Amino acid sequence: MAPTVDMLPTVTPADQAPGPPQGRWTYADYAALPDDGQRYELIDGVLYMTPAPNTGHQGASARFVTHLMTHVEFAGLGRVFAAPADVELAPNTVVQPDIIVILNANLAIITPSRIVGPPDLLVEIASPSTAGYDRREKQDAYARAGVREYWVADPSAQTVEVLFLSQGAYRSQGVFHGQAMLPSQVAPQLPVPVARFFGG
Repeated sequence: MAPTVDMLPTVTPADQAPGPPQGRWTYADYAALPDDGQRYELIDGVLYMTPAPNTGHQGASARFVTHLMTHVEFAGLGRVFAAPADVELAPNTVVQPDIIVILNANLAIITPSRIVGPPDLLVEIASPSTAGYDRREKQDAYARAGVREYWVADPSAQTVEVLFLSQGAYRSQGVFHGQAMLPSQVAPQLPVPVARFFGG
């Protein structure tokens, strides 16, 4: 009997997907992919396949959406979207962030099929299988596109790191947990302690 290997699925280049060579994918190629039940993202012309989220991720995502809807969209400040929603940051970069916030001044980037341009705030809920990708490929793509605020939430540690864009790169404002409030520029005075995003 072969030994079992305990290994989580990770984000991997989708080298077998039907389409152009890796590095040359565009939004049109991405949009033409057949619905095969997989989740894909496109960064700098490279197509990636991302694993399905687990239940901890989904619970945190629902709470982030609930609080941001209440304090941004219902307050009349902008719109809030949850994955899956395509965000075209460049002709060769299409992502599906976990949470998307677009303030009223930028609502023109919302089209019927996708969001075209940088949202004001993106939230990624990291898991062991996506943490590296969220902090390398996606963080770099968000900075290049001009996404001014990026939160990385970790349901296991029950923390949120807040990053602000400054001169083309992200600067961490700190890693927050427990009863701390997030120092957001996009959702200022968000009256939600970090623990509440994780069910605390």
